[in-house]
Amino acid sequence: MLAERCGCEVWVKHENHLPTGAFKVRGGLVYLDWLRHEHPEVNGVVAATRGNHGQSVAFAAGARGLTATVIVPYGNSREKNRAMRAYGAELIEHGRDFAEAMEFADQLAAERGLHFVPSFDDKLVTGVATYALEFFRNAPSLDRVYVPIGLGSGICGMIAVRDALGLDTEIVGIVAEGAPAYAESFSAGHAINSDQLPDTIADGVACRVPNAAALEMILRGVSRIVRVPDTEIRVAMKHYITDCHQVAEGAGALPLAAAIVPEEREMNRGRRIGLILSGGNVDADLFATVLS
Repeated sequence: MLAERCGCEVWVKHENHLPTGAFKVRGGLVYLDWLRHEHPEVNGVVAATRGNHGQSVAFAAGARGLTATVIVPYGNSREKNRAMRAYGAELIEHGRDFAEAMEFADQLAAERGLHFVPSFDDKLVTGVATYALEFFRNAPSLDRVYVPIGLGSGICGMIAVRDALGLDTEIVGIVAEGAPAYAESFSAGHAINSDQLPDTIADGVACRVPNAAALEMILRGVSRIVRVPDTEIRVAMKHYITDCHQVAEGAGALPLAAAIVPEEREMNRGRRIGLILSGGNVDADLFATVLS
């Protein structure tokens, strides 16, 4: 069914089946393992998140015997918040969006003597890159891969593995129309911070302040960035249920939403493409409205 919708051969990387329901846990485990070995004096960590990074940090911290404090903006996903608490994190609400939550997390790290776990770091990229290695090793030669862009670790991991393997697969970044910071920065060739708060169902990509290191890698390794409106994201979330019986959160559905755009569909005719279903953590009431 997905192949019919996209007009080509489609391979999906299902990161929605990992312990925390999203690809981020790969990075959290690598980062916290490094921290435990290199800084054994650290007893606790703090991070800012819209959910998946925070779950990753909380899960990995618990496995390494560390305390975890997670800062989320007001109005964050209730079920992601509940999951982070279930993994043992202290959850604090602060700020209107991820950027303001991250500023507060940095301040709290200094006040409490906690180690601040950033949302983008080379060790996080190393961890999440394992999903790309699995994909390229197990899927036939892919002409093009569609990857959502939050703060950038996932797509940078994809770029790093593609280049390390010497592949010529085109990597296309996907953002929500209501969170265009990376798309605008890509077009300009330099970071452009948005003053407008993100407004999208895809909370996992609700970024308005691009990371400079991530953007540098994206500018080198991504061919283009496609913007997708929430209406199409909702359609893609529904397609994943009807066609594959898979739950995709907004960010996870972005690649499919982009691939079924008529222009992309025509471009992919006769090709073999990959879609990164980055996570499946969506609130039940929101998902119910999508399915209805």
